[in-house]
Amino acid sequence: MSQTVATTKMSSRGQVVIPETIRDRLRLGPGVQFAVFAQEDVVMLKVINPPSADEFARLKRELQRQARQGGRKRSDIPKTISKVRGRR
Repeated sequence: MSQTVATTKMSSRGQVVIPETIRDRLRLGPGVQFAVFAQEDVVMLKVINPPSADEFARLKRELQRQARQGGRKRSDIPKTISKVRGRR
C-alpha cells in the first residue's frame, strides 16, 4: 500500500482536520470513530470498524459458550454488575 502524506494543525479547541486527500483515500465520512494512540511525539488514529450483525452474533454465541463453561448463569448478571460498580 502506498503512503499518503499531508499536513494539518490543531485548533485552539484541540480539533484536528484530517486532510481531504486522506479522507478520500480512506473513504472517511462524518461520524467515523477513531481510537487515538500516543507515544512520545507520535499520535496515531485508528478507524474503529464496528462488527457486522453476523460477526456480533458470532461473538455473542462465543461469550455465551464461555459463560456456560465457566458455570455462569443469567441470574449472576445483576450481582456481577453491582460488584463491578463497587456496590458489593
